[in-house]
Amino acid sequence: MATSNGAQAIKTVGVPKEVKTMEGRVSLTPDGVREFERLGIDVFVETGAGLGASITDEEFVAAGATIVPTAADAWSQQMVVKVKEPKEEEFGYLRDDLTLFTYLHLSAYPKVAEALVKAGTTAVAYETVQAADGSLPLLAPMSEIAGRLATQAGARFLERPQGGRGVLMGGAPGVRPANVVVIGAGNVGYNAAWIAAGMLANVTILDKNLDRLRFLDQICIGRTTTLASNRGSIERALLDADLVVGAVLVAGARAPIVVSEDMVRSMKPGSVIVDVAVDQGGCIATTRETSHVDPIYMQHGVVHYAVGNMPGAVPYTSTYALTNATLPYQIDLARLGAQAAIEKSEALRHGLNTARGCITNEAVARDLSREYVAPLSVFTR
Repeated sequence: MATSNGAQAIKTVGVPKEVKTMEGRVSLTPDGVREFERLGIDVFVETGAGLGASITDEEFVAAGATIVPTAADAWSQQMVVKVKEPKEEEFGYLRDDLTLFTYLHLSAYPKVAEALVKAGTTAVAYETVQAADGSLPLLAPMSEIAGRLATQAGARFLERPQGGRGVLMGGAPGVRPANVVVIGAGNVGYNAAWIAAGMLANVTILDKNLDRLRFLDQICIGRTTTLASNRGSIERALLDADLVVGAVLVAGARAPIVVSEDMVRSMKPGSVIVDVAVDQGGCIATTRETSHVDPIYMQHGVVHYAVGNMPGAVPYTSTYALTNATLPYQIDLARLGAQAAIEKSEALRHGLNTARGCITNEAVARDLSREYVAPLSVFTR
């Protein structure tokens, strides 16, 4: 078994079934299982874990996995790979000789952070793994999907039977199209704007990064307008918006509130807000997390959609997009062991959020008002 400081290579990997509401993704595909098996690392998949993503137990077995009957069996392995943060019913599986690799969003989920710290678990968060150029390679594929889904969801809830204004995204001959405002021009925002423009809506995308806006201005020709983001420009844009997509991200930290409650009050009745930043606490003041079962609520006459695991709505697409990105990092963590992998890889050092009862991501520590311990020193404490 791996020691509590993660110093030894990992020989067993567990893949539990996700328990978050309507979460059909799975953290590993059969191709991923084959890569682990090639390296002599055994994979144990909880029965039914892949069904939401249209992957059967038989497919996992054919790739070399062992199917186990319970979540406890999957969680008992040296490393566990997941999609979403542990839920309270999973906290009992956390322990000090476990390496956990998944989305965590600890700034938004302080109870999860507390459970990981209390258990002494070595936890690496997909969303804070950061490449040398500053990009977030394990967040990018889900951001792309969430951005595209944001526009789909917005279009659906603009329909009158769903509570919206009854506006068609592309309008009709002689009738203006929807006005879509996207706040944030990163992967989420760009994809949301791209799909909205493809649906023939009028799109305004705002960001503080002028270089990013210059890039988008060159490639988004036609119905898309770029604006420098500030309080005044956001206020004016929201007055005539039919759909607002919140797409603001600060890596590892809580999302800043960029739309105040007064701004929401100023929006047209029946307009729609989709806050994709809800995983990080939301960037709209009136946001509270919803689920795929009950995705919307009304506040100040505005439809709010704030599902915390949006890509879970399309688990087949999301599973393959996610594992394409995560698998090389999963392999490194297992092959080298957590300590050696984090010492070797700057990207994984950014990804380490907790170890040996400490918070090891500076932004998370700040948001949770906890002591920060540097990743390279935590294993020698």
